[in-house]
Amino acid sequence: MIEFKDLVKSFGDKTVLNGVSHVMETGKTNLIIGTSGSGKTVLQKCLVGLLEPDSGQIFYDGKDFTHMEPEERKLLRQQIGMLFQGSALFDSLTVQENVMFPLNMFTKDNFTKKLKRVNEVLERVNLVGSNKKFPAEISGGMKKRVGIARAIVLNPKYLFCDEPNSGLDPLTSMVIDQLISELTKEYKITTVINTHDMNSVMEIGENILYMVNGKAEWTGTSEDIIFSKNKQLNEFIFASQFLQDAKNMRMMQATGEISESDLPDNGALPEK
Repeated sequence: MIEFKDLVKSFGDKTVLNGVSHVMETGKTNLIIGTSGSGKTVLQKCLVGLLEPDSGQIFYDGKDFTHMEPEERKLLRQQIGMLFQGSALFDSLTVQENVMFPLNMFTKDNFTKKLKRVNEVLERVNLVGSNKKFPAEISGGMKKRVGIARAIVLNPKYLFCDEPNSGLDPLTSMVIDQLISELTKEYKITTVINTHDMNSVMEIGENILYMVNGKAEWTGTSEDIIFSKNKQLNEFIFASQFLQDAKNMRMMQATGEISESDLPDNGALPEK
């Protein structure tokens, strides 16, 4: 669990985080959403220690990260996995070498033991046999899976993902979402995801923080979004007429006003 209380972060005279508080739950996919400039990227950077908040506190399973000594932070960071927006693979290293990189940095295991662990995580992300390939030789979806394998190779307790579906087609995005969700539950990880992908929000959003102008505007689950009356949230999530119609249809189904058999063959929303 990661809890943060009253986080404030400013750059010059611009306040980017303005008293944000929330709890990221263990074993769940915790999403941070919001428009560009809402503060979600700065929030994530504060949570991992890339930026220092001006005030407020951050707790990792009850331990005050904000006031930790450098050596304590270093030990904690070994329990944190990162999946970067562009995968951030080393082009000159093979898949195997990319995934092994954290093991080389943080462990003293021999090569045989490290290779065994690399093969375990590559198998888990369905990349068996890709060890000797270079990033230029694999697809965007495969690069993301290599990034996930590298992020979990040290058995992290916490996983941070920055726009994990950026640049991927919808089908591949769903595969990545499902993989992250499965790993979160399988290893009981506290997973924190920054995303603009509304499919991700609706499919794997178990604990969602919606930010507006550096503040926590709304929290809830993907199911809660359907019935939310928060005007700003609805305008952000259901921006198009198509999505507004889809929300209305989901609400009508949930309240029993229509059933799936009532829907016309052309998929249009029936008149009430």
